[in-house]
Amino acid sequence: MVWRRNKDVFLKTIKVNFLPPIVEPIIYLAALGFGLGFFIDEIDGVPYADFLAPALIAITIMNASFFECTFASFVRMYFQKTFDAIVATPLNVDEVITGEILWGATRSTISATIMLGVITAFGLVHSLWALVLIPFSFIGGLLFAAIAMCFTAITPKIDNLNYPTSLFITPMTLVSGTFFPLTVLPVAVQSVAIAIVPLVHVAQISRDLTFGDININILWSLLWILAVTGVFFLIAINLMKRRLIV
Repeated sequence: MVWRRNKDVFLKTIKVNFLPPIVEPIIYLAALGFGLGFFIDEIDGVPYADFLAPALIAITIMNASFFECTFASFVRMYFQKTFDAIVATPLNVDEVITGEILWGATRSTISATIMLGVITAFGLVHSLWALVLIPFSFIGGLLFAAIAMCFTAITPKIDNLNYPTSLFITPMTLVSGTFFPLTVLPVAVQSVAIAIVPLVHVAQISRDLTFGDININILWSLLWILAVTGVFFLIAINLMKRRLIV
């Protein structure tokens, strides 16, 4: 019911919600993929635009769910008092937060599907395995939605959500094998990134599927994502219970 409520609101503003996922990848591809790529011969044996495109899908998965479950969820919780109203019904806090996280993952799926269509139109998809990115974007979205909900649960004011955006999302966007290969970093930094940085695994799977490079690393990254998602989901539920139940 929580997921359905958010879906209904989304459909009422569908024109506004669909525009950014279409325009944003075109801007990134034009400015970085083709603009900056003009000065870069190849990365890992492929043109820079081809290297960048899958990373843009991974970044979209992250941003769509993270911002939905931080700023949007905070507005529903704090300003609109939607959470309080729903908890007054037979639904409990666990179900409210689960619905929010599921909706965050759904937003990732919608945005990533649009992004995939855009990069396909630019000829930057090289395998039918890229279609697997559509269901995978929901799994990746669950990860970042659960992480986002943890921040929402401990944030006193909406302005404070700028901290995880600036200190967590932005650095992760830059150093997760997105705009340049992870292998250019020192080995110790690579190991730390692979161990603890979520976007590393989402970007790796996105790139492998886009190029049809099916290997054991996909399974390892998927297991990592599922395990970490479960941990942050439980943390989010417990933190939200402390905040919403007096």
